[in-house]
Amino acid sequence: MRDTTRNKLLGVIAVILGVGALRASYSVTMPLAAAGVVIAAVWPVKKWVDRYLPSGLAYAATVATLAVVFAGFTVAVYFCAAQVVFAFEQDWERFNVLYVRMARWGELWGWPLDGQVAYGRLIGVARGLLQNVYATLAYLGFIALLVTFGLPEVPALRIKLRETFNREEQRKIIESVEDIALKTRQYLGISTLTSLLTGAATTLLAFAVGLDLALVWGVLNFLLNYVPVVGNLIGILPPSLYAYMQFQTVTAPVLVLVGLTVIQLIISNVVYPMLQGRSLSLSPLAIIVALSFWSWVWGIAGAILAVPLTSAIVIACEAFPSTQWVARLLSEPEQRKGWLARRRRETARRPTPGEDHD
Repeated sequence: MRDTTRNKLLGVIAVILGVGALRASYSVTMPLAAAGVVIAAVWPVKKWVDRYLPSGLAYAATVATLAVVFAGFTVAVYFCAAQVVFAFEQDWERFNVLYVRMARWGELWGWPLDGQVAYGRLIGVARGLLQNVYATLAYLGFIALLVTFGLPEVPALRIKLRETFNREEQRKIIESVEDIALKTRQYLGISTLTSLLTGAATTLLAFAVGLDLALVWGVLNFLLNYVPVVGNLIGILPPSLYAYMQFQTVTAPVLVLVGLTVIQLIISNVVYPMLQGRSLSLSPLAIIVALSFWSWVWGIAGAILAVPLTSAIVIACEAFPSTQWVARLLSEPEQRKGWLARRRRETARRPTPGEDHD
């Protein structure tokens, strides 16, 4: 009993120290985690290209495809941020009128507001975000470098696992890694599809209402949809606020607010669960907790990586009896039953680790 208690306390201490180490080593551990997610996502592309090109050219083609995707996302983020900041700066007078009205309304409820100070802080924060684009590019470049050198190591990693662990340990580790990669690809694929739907619906709504920067709001919601829950909420506010600035009436902003809310609710609560099915075994509460935890650890990058990282933890914990209780706490019971049954079927069809040389 004494040894068990000691081991549990040591485990708690190790977790606390590990979390502190993750926060302190953000500049290294975050790119490593992001690179792992990217490698899991693009590995099927490399295997597909292998059918038509030699191995070296296949790696080059995969990296080139990844570079194009990275460049597209970077341009989209900078384009949206710049357009929104410049639009609010150009309409300073309208924003000031809006904020004065809000300040008066706040004073009636006992919430004193300083319009000029708040607006100045808002623009300062927005400009700071634009200036940090160089830091973002540096991290993206580091992640791309890790992916470039990490892709060729995937086959070698299998060989190292076979040489290091016995057959049973190989089976558990390889099955867990493959399941993590599969869940990561499923999550990213579904998130991309729902993000496209969200962006397209937002753009059409903005055009229908006559809201300026319709394409910007669509791209903004496409990007923010990758951040669960919080991104959906943030995507509603800027276009609704800008609608009030542009039209100076209540009707148009209400239409934008209600329309975006309906879009987010339908896609988040109907389309996304329908596409997701049982591919992801995390419970809704676990997703919220994971989002809060990883955001605290790594900021915005942690929010984007929260779901695949937590899913990876659940799969890894499920593979070993001593940590299965963690998987039970974080996963949905019904989804977990389906996931375990599917995993048993896939395991029965897989070759033994010693026979698989891919």
